[in-house]
Amino acid sequence: MNTLQNFSKGLIKENPVLVLVLGTCPTLATSTSVSGALGMGAAATVVLLCSNIVISALRKVIPDKVRIPCYIVLIAGFVTMVQMLVKAFAPALDETLGIYLPLIVVNCIILGRAEMFANKNKVFDSAVDALGMGAGFTLALTLMATIREVFGNGTFFGISIPILSDNHISILTMAPGGFFVFGLLIAAVNKWGKHKPKKKDFGCEGCPNADSCSQKSCEAVNQEVTA
Repeated sequence: MNTLQNFSKGLIKENPVLVLVLGTCPTLATSTSVSGALGMGAAATVVLLCSNIVISALRKVIPDKVRIPCYIVLIAGFVTMVQMLVKAFAPALDETLGIYLPLIVVNCIILGRAEMFANKNKVFDSAVDALGMGAGFTLALTLMATIREVFGNGTFFGISIPILSDNHISILTMAPGGFFVFGLLIAAVNKWGKHKPKKKDFGCEGCPNADSCSQKSCEAVNQEVTA
């Protein structure tokens, strides 16, 4: 897998939210506004990038038996730093994200990439993987937040939208609306990314009975029988 494929797989093919269905709790909770979604996506991406780089660099040093606790400690350290920076420079965002900012520590996306990718690959590849997965997470959050804020609140980035501001669908900003939009996006991604399975070739190569038959492929024999 080259660098571009490593990065792009997190956008659609292996999108952590819409395909792998990870990080559902913060996705539903912080996607009521576009600003909150972008803030959560950026914070998670920074933590994912830093943790992937460090874990990949230390993959031969961390004992296998205690790797999960070590990952959590490293992730918690980066989350703490990000939370302190957000509190200092973006207090409004900190208030919007609330408890979900420190809960990045237990985000399945971050721990999952540490275990499944960073633990087995080099630093550069792990960094690219983190950026791709972070971008995919942010993209999914932003799509959900755009739909929920525009049609649920009648605003975009807090700016009122004519007509929609007086005819918004309030339930979209609530939990049922979040699950509804989440389901629609998952269905759309599954439909768009659906591929037809390749037709299996029933040839004679590798068949244990090839020497004792007429050397015709099984598919040809089946067609003759059917005819």
